[in-house]
Amino acid sequence: MKKIEAVIKPFKLDDVKEALVSAEIEGMTVTEVKGYGRQQGHSELYRGAEYIVDFLPKIKIEVVVSSEKYLEAALNAITTSAKTGKIGDGKIFVSPVEKVIRIRTGEEDHEAL
Repeated sequence: MKKIEAVIKPFKLDDVKEALVSAEIEGMTVTEVKGYGRQQGHSELYRGAEYIVDFLPKIKIEVVVSSEKYLEAALNAITTSAKTGKIGDGKIFVSPVEKVIRIRTGEEDHEAL
């Protein structure tokens, strides 16, 4: 089992969700986060005062898949649907998952997904 964490631009969330559903990936966790990377932030004016926004709003999607087949499908879905071709498109991280337990039923690992 693998955990996929993708940090993407907020306006791409619906596209990524639709792509994952089309790839038969069910279930995800979505978190609003802020990040800093090569995009470097930007300056904004508010009531005549200029201030710097270092951390830009992003969306973090977490998905756990049971096999390599679903891993490749999920990675392809996220990569193609989140890409704009501009700086700040985001990153994808893949990690191993040792154990999954569905709290309601007690099912474990592949059955819990």
